[in-house]
Amino acid sequence: MNVIFFALVAIAFATAAWHQLRWDGEGEAPMAQLTGGVIDAAGGAVELAIALIGVMTLFLGLIKVAEAGGLLAILARLIRPLMVRLFPDVPPEHPAMGAMILNLSANMMGLGNAATPFGIRAMQALNQLNTRPGTATDSMVLFLAINTSSVTLLPTGVIALRAAAGSSDPAAILPTTLFATLCATIAGITAAFFFRRLFPLPAAPPTPPSDGDTEPQPAKDPFALPEEPTQETTAMPPDVDRPYPGWVSALALLGFLALIPLSVLYGQAIAPWIIPSLVLGFLTFGLLRGVRIYEVFVEGAKEGFYVAVRIIPYLVAILVAVGMLRASGALGAFVAFLGPITGPLGLPPEALPMALLRPLSGSGAYGIMASIINDPDIGPDSYVGYLVTTLQGSTETTFYVLAVYFGAVGIRRLRHALPACLTADLVAIIAAVIAVGVVFGSL
Repeated sequence: MNVIFFALVAIAFATAAWHQLRWDGEGEAPMAQLTGGVIDAAGGAVELAIALIGVMTLFLGLIKVAEAGGLLAILARLIRPLMVRLFPDVPPEHPAMGAMILNLSANMMGLGNAATPFGIRAMQALNQLNTRPGTATDSMVLFLAINTSSVTLLPTGVIALRAAAGSSDPAAILPTTLFATLCATIAGITAAFFFRRLFPLPAAPPTPPSDGDTEPQPAKDPFALPEEPTQETTAMPPDVDRPYPGWVSALALLGFLALIPLSVLYGQAIAPWIIPSLVLGFLTFGLLRGVRIYEVFVEGAKEGFYVAVRIIPYLVAILVAVGMLRASGALGAFVAFLGPITGPLGLPPEALPMALLRPLSGSGAYGIMASIINDPDIGPDSYVGYLVTTLQGSTETTFYVLAVYFGAVGIRRLRHALPACLTADLVAIIAAVIAVGVVFGSL
């Protein structure tokens, strides 16, 4: 991100300097326009973060109520039969299985950072089964491919940003995000199974011979799971180990798949009902599960407040860089060059920088998306606005995820992890273009 941030600023400065040297004295000087763009973008970033606080606290409060009521455990029990079949080399009762299920369940609910501790614990547990230290196993790669493309039922952060940008229908992207993430997940799984043939596992190191009757002691794994997992990052509901009967999971899967065509065909009619229904539904669920919904909601809302405040520096940095690009004329030239190529494919050039940056930097892509939907000439409820917010909710910061998860267990040989995850990202972009075009009338 350091290189990307510097490159954006340097390109903007060089473009404005070139225009300044050729300036004929009419109108505002290019460097003065660049200065105004910097100041306006910095102030706009803070205003955006302040507008985001209210909606972010609302959604994280609701998610906290659902989590306290056991919604994650219910989702985990539903998808466990499928996970057992996808990961036959992971014992069903191994800690890795429970951690992976909880990580994917949290991603489904759009919990973002809350899913990361479960993911790291899953990677640590998978590494206990790894007979080739430092090399990613097939299960590790498949887990990351599913993680980076995870089906998203509720992209809370993107909905909050759309609401802060003045969208008349912040939840309109739910059907398009659901379709795009489902396609990406299928592509990620398929790619992981396909590429594993091209990147076979190396031979396992030989086991050192034992000395007499003394059994060899394995080397201590510095990344091994602790004896007693800490409550903050690794606690798992006991119900995860008791999956629902197979027919219940099958019915749930069929019902979920039936939502895809319904949401795409009737997404615009359903969208106005979504947010009020979520508020009532989550509170009702928590109440029926014996949760003290008011206190728990307030506790989760506090997290939303701090999250919204913490992102202000990231928003200022990337929005200033994008504002400089726009004020210097570099962004306009880029759009004019790519327009004839990407426009007919359903990917307007305004959205292309965000699509390209998303796998590299989550904060960078988030800032570009924010600048696009807050642009008065575009807005959150335009085709471009729907597309970039769908892309944000349906793709992942792939390089960051690979670095964090593999770095947590000392994996140096990634094997087919990168091509599998990037395949899922590419399919997510294509599926998002198709879904937004169908739902919002471009196709």
